[in-house]
Amino acid sequence: MLILIRHGRTVRNAEGVLQGRADVPLDEVGRDQARALAAALPGLNRVVASPLQRAVETASALSTTVEIDDRFVELDYGSFDGVPVREVPAATWEQWRSDPTFAPPGGESLRQLSQRVRPALAELAAAAVDHDIAVVSHVSPIKAALVWALGVDEAVTWRSHLSPASITRVGWRGAGPILLSFNDTGHLR
Repeated sequence: MLILIRHGRTVRNAEGVLQGRADVPLDEVGRDQARALAAALPGLNRVVASPLQRAVETASALSTTVEIDDRFVELDYGSFDGVPVREVPAATWEQWRSDPTFAPPGGESLRQLSQRVRPALAELAAAAVDHDIAVVSHVSPIKAALVWALGVDEAVTWRSHLSPASITRVGWRGAGPILLSFNDTGHLR
């Protein structure tokens, strides 16, 4: 099974800021969440993470050995990196939601993100049939995994919510992926 984990909380998450490629650490709540993830997911044989500090820090709570895979880095928000969500113009949100090929200035589209993440998921899928593999990433790559597992268009990403330190599980039935759980936060209670 693939166990997809969104990194723990950062100060920017708490402030409602688009982090994108900014390399920020977990805050104290995020470190507590990483410890809760480790308690909920003991004995993982393989842990893969985005190269960004918040993902590596979360992954390091799960295992002393963490593989870095750049394909699981967060969506590039371009000129909106570091911008509070409330300050993104309504017209931009509308365009983003209605067109999966829309990329903010200097950034990446949801379609481009899917094209980056799908091969990484497919590579891990064969090994994850025999043993669990955890991938610690960010909201957008995990939503791209949701799109991949369900075989739907990227527009579904706007109809789902993914909390910090949440767990999403993808298994296999027949020849393809199947979504087993999404945005599980029971371990944080």
